[in-house]
Amino acid sequence: MNRIVISLLAGLLCLAPLAVSASDPVHKSIADLYHEKAKLKGQQVQLQGKVVKVNNGIMNRNFIHLQDGSGKEGSNDITVTSEQTAEVGDEVSVVGTVTVDLDFGSGYLYPLIVEKATITKIKK
Repeated sequence: MNRIVISLLAGLLCLAPLAVSASDPVHKSIADLYHEKAKLKGQQVQLQGKVVKVNNGIMNRNFIHLQDGSGKEGSNDITVTSEQTAEVGDEVSVVGTVTVDLDFGSGYLYPLIVEKATITKIKK
């Protein structure tokens, strides 16, 4: 009897689709982030894009602006905060947490931002 149960369980495990772990980042374009921001709030995402602006050392973090060619004016640029930095023109992969309606005070309100990101330069 035990062998039958074990065989059935082994068969089910082999046939079951692999699930994505809750900690695995979701791959998205910048346009997708804007379109799905409410759904993605608090989730880890992975983006790829070109660095178009960098502001280092502000509020103990670096602010990096990315564009990937997706989206329209107003939804084609995403700000990423990180302890790491990059240079304008770098092609990078970024993994961070989506935050919505973040108010740093003093007029710095971000309707959408990716925080605490790791940045990896893409080798060409």
